[in-house]
Amino acid sequence: MSRILRLLRLEIWRQVLGWSGAWWFLVTLILGQAVAPLLGLFVWRQVPGAGADIGSYYLAVICVALLTASFENHTFAQAIYSGDVAAALLRPQPVVVGPLGENLAIRLWMFALGIPLLVLVGFTVGVSFAPLALLAALPALVLAAALHFLFVWTLAMAAFWTERVHAVVAFGSVLIFLLGGTAAPNALLPEPLRTIAQLLPFRSMLGFPAELATGTLTPTDAAAGYAIAVVWTVVLGGCAVGAWRLGIRRYTTVGA
Repeated sequence: MSRILRLLRLEIWRQVLGWSGAWWFLVTLILGQAVAPLLGLFVWRQVPGAGADIGSYYLAVICVALLTASFENHTFAQAIYSGDVAAALLRPQPVVVGPLGENLAIRLWMFALGIPLLVLVGFTVGVSFAPLALLAALPALVLAAALHFLFVWTLAMAAFWTERVHAVVAFGSVLIFLLGGTAAPNALLPEPLRTIAQLLPFRSMLGFPAELATGTLTPTDAAAGYAIAVVWTVVLGGCAVGAWRLGIRRYTTVGA
């Protein structure tokens, strides 16, 4: 395990250096992640009864989006199409180290470059966070980052079977937008859509950490949210492993 962590740390550093010259492209990625929450913020601030903490919620959503963004349909899937994944199979390390290292490096750059945007939005809408609420949200943020990576990486492995992987991942992104807390906070969804959204993994990828950060959840709701996030992390982890085994079996058979 320590060897894998060492390899992952080196991969993250290598990717951080590699992406350092593409700051202009990273800015476009930041804007792409922030547009939908900003639109949600603008819309829901005009709605009576949305709550005084709606600004804090959407600022937290932007922060979570920057720290959990995944683009494996553009990185890992392209490696499958180009054949570069074959070289990764020959390296003395798990193949997931490469995609995970690049994923974390991109997130670090996006958050660092996105700080001015976060400060500007926070200053404009006048937000505030309780320190204890932020601490309670940190484990949920880690789970959200893991969930989003596993979800997108699993969908990106559709590249083993189809050339339309971008459409597959785009459909998953729509589900996150609708049920994850960007289109509307979970508390403002009508029943039974609210309960469905709570049970599916998409809220855990985005809205749940933001709700914890704003302190709007009761201890019971927070505990239930954490339990759902942990269960889905295990499930999606199993899905990712299964998709990889099936996909690489097909890949090596076709390439033989």
